[in-house]
Amino acid sequence: MYKIAIAGASSLIGRELKDALNESPLAAASITLLDEEEAQGSIDQVGDEVTFIQAITADAFEHADFTFFCGSENLTRLHWRQALRSGSTVLDLSGVLDQEAGVLVRAPWLGVDATSADLFTPAVVPAHPAALALGILMERLHQAAPVREAAVTILQPASEFGRAAMDELHQQTINLLSFQSLPREFYDAQAAYNLLGGMGEGTKVNLSAVEARIRRHYQALSQGRWSALAMQLVHAPVFHGHTFSIFVELERPVEVPALEAALSGERVDLVLEDTDSPSNLAATGQNDVLVRLRPEIPARGTAVSRLWLWAATDNLRLNAQNAVACALDLRRLRPPGLVQ
Repeated sequence: MYKIAIAGASSLIGRELKDALNESPLAAASITLLDEEEAQGSIDQVGDEVTFIQAITADAFEHADFTFFCGSENLTRLHWRQALRSGSTVLDLSGVLDQEAGVLVRAPWLGVDATSADLFTPAVVPAHPAALALGILMERLHQAAPVREAAVTILQPASEFGRAAMDELHQQTINLLSFQSLPREFYDAQAAYNLLGGMGEGTKVNLSAVEARIRRHYQALSQGRWSALAMQLVHAPVFHGHTFSIFVELERPVEVPALEAALSGERVDLVLEDTDSPSNLAATGQNDVLVRLRPEIPARGTAVSRLWLWAATDNLRLNAQNAVACALDLRRLRPPGLVQ
């Protein structure tokens, strides 16, 4: 039986990860919940057992096979080497370690990575859920025909920035409807009823940094297999779910049924009816990427080379599931049982 530590257990992704672990082959593992001072002592539940969120002490990671960092970037920076020294395999869902030497960005669903983790790998970063969703779709399209060029606008939800972002978006919405002044402590901008390509000077998030991270993760997953992807990130006034507007030009025309067949399958739910359009609400709680395919211009025949994809995912669920998949992939480095 494995022992797992979740650092940042009270965060949105920490709670989602806990549920994903309970639904996985690691459900029998012993799970310890850890977090920063303000969350310590909170009552939580792991499976059917009630437990408490504990402090990150000097020996917090002792005997932990896997440590998932789900809290703030600062929490990860402070404690990931401590977990590493304790012999734990580190999985960083905050993404802050993706430029550390030897750290790998991973997404096991997309096949064997060019560089596999080994005993000298200091940490693994499960790929950003937006990069993972884009990678899944691009890999499917390349099965039908090489992609000449592609561009995407990513609509980012508040939940990607944590509970404080969601709380401020909620309060801004209430205050706008009652003609009161807006709280701006987190965004330093009006996020409610607004689409933003950047925040105020005093914002606690950096959209450009997040966009750069998605680009890095997409490139790490691609390993040159897919075409370059022009990208811009926009903050949307929604609580959950990524949505994507993707333009694709193929090297040659392909029959629409062949494109639909390539996109369909595991991890992708192809929507064929306009009435069932993918949306962040429709994606909530779903394991798959919801996607709708449209030719750019109605074709005289059925073959097209230019098309649009409208897609949606549950960002928290996709992130947690990929993290669990990474841990399952890394079990080969931590075989159970005693050395004789």
